[in-house]
Amino acid sequence: MTQNSDLFVFTGDLVNHHAEEIEPMLSIFKEIKAPYGQFSIIGNHDYGDYVSWNSPKEKVANFEKFKDQHKRLGYRLLLDENVKIQKDGQEITLVGVENWGVGFQSKGDLQKALEGTRKEEFKILLSHDPSHWDREVKNNASKIHLTLSGHTHGMQFGIETPILKWSPVQYRYPNWAGLVEESGRYLYVNRGFGFHAFSGRVGIWPEITVIELRKK
Repeated sequence: MTQNSDLFVFTGDLVNHHAEEIEPMLSIFKEIKAPYGQFSIIGNHDYGDYVSWNSPKEKVANFEKFKDQHKRLGYRLLLDENVKIQKDGQEITLVGVENWGVGFQSKGDLQKALEGTRKEEFKILLSHDPSHWDREVKNNASKIHLTLSGHTHGMQFGIETPILKWSPVQYRYPNWAGLVEESGRYLYVNRGFGFHAFSGRVGIWPEITVIELRKK
């Protein structure tokens, strides 16, 4: 909040399993405001796929509640869609897809999310799983300049020093944290600030990323 950022984005996994998990923190998250909006997408955990439900109807109700939580937070949940953001006569296109990941549920429809955009537009994509960038994004006919992802959490375990960056998650995800560039297309993978299973982190610090865009 002290950064006075123009825009706030959240790249998925708001909860581990149940929609009500975020409720104790609603008042804190609601304090995050940016003049050009707060936007979010769905991560693989948000669907409630990793817990047993009494019925399919109960699972659907949980997911609907999850989506409603975003409204309570004041976040716009992007579901395979895009929005134009203008400032001082300049414009960026913010694109958001549902979860798409190798080995996970791949609901995201990138082409649908890009509908109405032009190739020359400056586009930022919110896509939870960084494997999406490797498979569909970096070579897409419509240039997506920057993709923001999360998902890996650095496996909550690793070593990061000025000379060594290692985590066992790298054997599954080559791009697991930080900035990557290929042919003028960038991916940034946030390390997250929560946890799953093990309630802690060793060597992988929680992260909130501040990105400043500069025109060449």
